Amino acid sequence: MDKPLVSIISINYKQASVTCEMLASLRQITYPNYEVIVVDNASPEAEIQPIADQFPEVHLIRSPENLGFAGGNNLGIAVAKGKYLLFLNNDTEVDPGFLEPLVELFEANPKAGIASPKIIFHGTDNLIQYAGCGGINPWTGRSVTFGLMEKDEGQHNVSSPTPLIHGAAMMVPMEVIRKVGLMPELYFLYYEELDWCEMIKRGGYESHYVAQGTVYHKESVSVGQGSVMRTYYMYRNRLLYIRRNSSGVRFWSGMLFFLFVAVPKQGLVYGLHLEQKYLDALWRGLKWHLHPHNVHQNHFLS
Repeated sequence: MDKPLVSIISINYKQASVTCEMLASLRQITYPNYEVIVVDNASPEAEIQPIADQFPEVHLIRSPENLGFAGGNNLGIAVAKGKYLLFLNNDTEVDPGFLEPLVELFEANPKAGIASPKIIFHGTDNLIQYAGCGGINPWTGRSVTFGLMEKDEGQHNVSSPTPLIHGAAMMVPMEVIRKVGLMPELYFLYYEELDWCEMIKRGGYESHYVAQGTVYHKESVSVGQGSVMRTYYMYRNRLLYIRRNSSGVRFWSGMLFFLFVAVPKQGLVYGLHLEQKYLDALWRGLKWHLHPHNVHQNHFLS
């Protein structure tokens, strides 16, 4: 029996060497029927030439502007031919057999709408980054991730439904995308995949953790863990996620705690460490919500 086609979509932004490492690992996978699509978010043409030269089998799409994580992935969706789409960060490398368990989940369970494999921090002694998720804390806007920083000794080897997936590696059937819509682009960077997961669940589908597949993540190579850009989008989008995915008491308690406890606490930390650029980025992220256009990006569940 022929295996269904999987479209693997990845975004590159000024990280051709990192992307090439990911593509080299994909050449080793055992799944027999897949295509690879790389969407470049407006990197200089010379910078991405190694991808075209070294991996001619890859469908390389060059966007004339930086569309962010969701916008770039949506460009990839537009040309994808697969029954299933696997969204894979360019700063990952994969276990050769990681795709089969994901495909098997969707082939066996028509209610499965989105899934992520086990994710290990690359270059560590098998430290886990993701083994399922307890969801987003409604007060802090941060995810509650199972297995985080634990050494993988098989303690999270049971697959199960889970409230949220991980954006570094996630599979979605094309049929589900057609029904619930594309990845929301208003986030630009961070939290869009979590919002999309909620959209998919509201569409009547399940979110799953697949323990038998493994991806190794280099974590924030393209943006940088301590970057000003990351600080801006993290605080802007945490609040945006709360607004779009909470209602009633949960919505108001989350908003109040985030704005009057979590944000001032972090602002104080930046102030005490004389990190003015990060403090400015935090406040700019919050001020985004006051723009007349953005005020109306209300939560779905009101």
